[in-house]
Amino acid sequence: MTDTVTDSDDFLTRTRLFYDTVAEDYDDHFGDHLARRPLDRALLTGFADLVAHGSPDGPVADLGCGPGRITAFLAGLGLPVFGVDLSQRMVELARRLHPGIRFEQGAMPVLDVPDGALAGAVAWYSVIHTPLDRVPGLFAELFRVLAPGGHLLVAFQAGDASLHLDDAFGHPVSLDFHRRRPDQMAELLEAAGFELLSRTVRERDPALGESTPQAFLTARRPPAAPPA
Repeated sequence: MTDTVTDSDDFLTRTRLFYDTVAEDYDDHFGDHLARRPLDRALLTGFADLVAHGSPDGPVADLGCGPGRITAFLAGLGLPVFGVDLSQRMVELARRLHPGIRFEQGAMPVLDVPDGALAGAVAWYSVIHTPLDRVPGLFAELFRVLAPGGHLLVAFQAGDASLHLDDAFGHPVSLDFHRRRPDQMAELLEAAGFELLSRTVRERDPALGESTPQAFLTARRPPAAPPA
């Protein structure tokens, strides 16, 4: 386990405050996110199949789960999944919406998960607030909690520019949303020890309010070497 993260980590503080503030409005706006994105559902379904048939036994974590919509989708596919979010308000909302699924508060850079405990992990648009110089450490933490052979799915907006919001759903806030180049993120995953399995970029859909292409990386912690 790495050192404890405190509120001195400013981006974590701002991220927590942002989602605590907008939790109910966020869910009202994005609640049907997957219903309108069949290609995204296909990627999640493929990830679930990889975990079910190609990973060691163990739970799956939806990291940065928000109101738990992705967690519930994965549970519906048969995965033993639980959700983790930095925002206590989001965790409370997820528990209310999905009472049969476990949700807990936690920070992705220092997960309260034993080494090698997870068969899979999803970071569905939850790395987008992490500054670039902190991404290697974040990926190292995801590598730590996955068992050898465990799978990871990361989703994010593709691009180079960052977006800063001072207002969201009529609330005064302050948070950065970082776009990343898929090749750059793939290199960082590989530097953390992951094997990259797929790299998918979906073009933006203006009808869904998207302003950038959407990127999805599937990776695996290499399986343990067989005994000699």
